[in-house]
Amino acid sequence: MFKHLSSLSPDPILGLLASYRADENPHKIDLGVGVYKDESGHTGVLQAVKEAETRLLQSEETKAYIGPAGTVGFNRAMQELILGADHPALAANRVRSAQTPGGCGALRVLAEFVNRAEPGATIWVSDPTWANHVPLLGNAGLQIKTYPYYDRASSSLRFEAMVEALSEVGRGDLVLLHACCHNPCGADLSRDQWRQLAQMAQKQGFTPFIDMAYQGFGEGLADDAWGLRLMAESVDEMLVAASCSKNFGLYRERVGLAMVVYGDAASADRGQSQLLNVVRGNYSMPPSHGAAIVESILSDAGLRANWEEELTEMRERINGLRLGLVENLAAAGASGDFSFIQRQKGMFSFLGITPEQVQRLQQEYSIYMVDSSRISIAGLSQSNMEYFCRAVASIL
Repeated sequence: MFKHLSSLSPDPILGLLASYRADENPHKIDLGVGVYKDESGHTGVLQAVKEAETRLLQSEETKAYIGPAGTVGFNRAMQELILGADHPALAANRVRSAQTPGGCGALRVLAEFVNRAEPGATIWVSDPTWANHVPLLGNAGLQIKTYPYYDRASSSLRFEAMVEALSEVGRGDLVLLHACCHNPCGADLSRDQWRQLAQMAQKQGFTPFIDMAYQGFGEGLADDAWGLRLMAESVDEMLVAASCSKNFGLYRERVGLAMVVYGDAASADRGQSQLLNVVRGNYSMPPSHGAAIVESILSDAGLRANWEEELTEMRERINGLRLGLVENLAAAGASGDFSFIQRQKGMFSFLGITPEQVQRLQQEYSIYMVDSSRISIAGLSQSNMEYFCRAVASIL
């Protein structure tokens, strides 16, 4: 049965990580893997998470299944975190959701759900987009098309070209949008641009499909969800895939949410039955531990305040690194204008160098990034910033 299978190339980021680990250079820098790191290069556990876990271990009385949707408390808390507690869609009882194994699980569950409603539907994704969007959505049966988004030459949004492409998208199609902290380019939509897209969705009838993996990492919890919340007010139907990996630091716990906004409560009830049937046919029941931590934090005023303070510290560190990177590249004499890095948000930016220059950084300086020159800003620190900037200046 399996003899005819051919070997596939390893995921480029996983392959990069293996090379990094094997490198004995004490000055090596990993800018490939998209996880938050502190000044020492460590991905620690948030204190709010530790406290919530301690309480959970003391109070948990069963390991029984929690059901395909996850717990009511987790779902409600996440809906309010994403939309805001007073959002009209929640007030109208038009929102349903399910806890999933990470944001990836949410994307896949929602894609299969869409394929039930509209077999072979077309979903438009940004160029570029997160690489895993294509297999997660495409392998579920959706047809993938792209719209222009980022101009690598000018390191800026191609919004006019984006609007022109999406003006042809109509009812029955979906448009995938990054809520904030665009992966991989870091260039986000402005509020005016969100308004224009919301008007287009309302007029043309396409369905927004919003991926929110970094709420709180850009400008703040509410600001990062501003465009998503506007879109949910503007259209009858919308899908959201959310992740708790970054903002709660729960990477390995795999905590996500698949959320759907419907036209009315009756449609929501029917749709939820289908969504949970998709879950049942995939992994049957979601894991409990990570979602229980999130539920505990969001439902306790003290824990939530502590979490928001830690989240603010992570966000401000990343934004500070962006500013420091621009200043240090200039001080190192790097040719070109890197000011765009400071204007972008979240974990990632394209450095704007060639694949050949990326290879030189790896071979000559043990600095690791993917060939597109996408870097994880959180991999930098005050201790390695000068080394990194001198290396970049040398290969330009």
